[in-house]
Amino acid sequence: MKYVNLLFIFMVLYSCKDSEKKEAADIIAAGQMPGLAGDRAGLLHLTYGTGDSIMYAWSSDKGQNFSVPSLIGVLPKLAASHTRGPQLAVTSTGLVLTACNDSGNIFSFVKEGSGNWQSSARVNDMDTVAKENLMALSADGKQAFAVWLDLRDRHNKIFGARSADGGKTWSKNILVYASPDSTVCECCKPSVVVQGDQVYVMFRNWMNGNRDLYLIQSSDGGAHFKTAQKLGQESWALNGCPMDGGGLAINKNGIPQTVWNRKGKIYSDEPGMPEKEIGSGKGCAIESVNDRNIYAWVENGEVVVLKPDGNKVTLGKGQLPVVKAIDKEHVICVWENNRHVQKALMTL
Repeated sequence: MKYVNLLFIFMVLYSCKDSEKKEAADIIAAGQMPGLAGDRAGLLHLTYGTGDSIMYAWSSDKGQNFSVPSLIGVLPKLAASHTRGPQLAVTSTGLVLTACNDSGNIFSFVKEGSGNWQSSARVNDMDTVAKENLMALSADGKQAFAVWLDLRDRHNKIFGARSADGGKTWSKNILVYASPDSTVCECCKPSVVVQGDQVYVMFRNWMNGNRDLYLIQSSDGGAHFKTAQKLGQESWALNGCPMDGGGLAINKNGIPQTVWNRKGKIYSDEPGMPEKEIGSGKGCAIESVNDRNIYAWVENGEVVVLKPDGNKVTLGKGQLPVVKAIDKEHVICVWENNRHVQKALMTL
């Protein structure tokens, strides 16, 4: 009888733990490929795709609740799956969003203050060159920078464009990086972070058969880029594309923080430092809060978050997590699961 009672208690505790895990994940809306950004007023801004519609919702209570989703715009044959989806950034005048269609054109939308979303411009200055639909966006003040995989001249390169007016207009496209070995990795999403005049771009390269992550920096707002630097000491020889671009953040000291997958292992890294293995899986993301890094990735079909204290939390089934700071002690993670956008709030 003693062992039966112990077994019963164990089953009750396990059931409660599983229930808590499920309750931690809330469904926000039906959709795919969520993107998330926070502003200095404490508002959280969410975008995602559903069919050809680009949707938007916001939260004023630190992610506890989100508004009823509203339509940003309809983009025929919107790319919103497999790491391809709308990208959102906060500017000093409001919000800027980029979205790509299946033909390979990137379009921007802006929202100023309490106004409505407006379609602003096409970002790529040569028609249908972003056929991979893989792109990223970041902004600081009125400065925004978009990057994407670009097929002009037949081989995939990293191209970018600057906006000095919060996304209303875009510069002539800028070659960020071209691999001397014909192409960069063809199916991995790049990352970009803008901080003042500093623009950091991370991408998966293809050099001598290796699919490694590289970081490249501009110190003049993206007008010119320095030499690309390989991340990590080891390499991944792979005859194929892992479709996994990793995540990029800048800590409070202005030092880039990266996370990425190599051979199914998750590594964190600072430029010039040895990589550190932190887990197993794919589809990783990073946020830096008060000089502490928070990581998210997918492990065995479930979204997990690694907190700064080393505690790993399983949030539930899904893919493509995005993690953002709410304040210095709280973060929110959003992800896609079965064509629904889900969220979980966590204390650091």
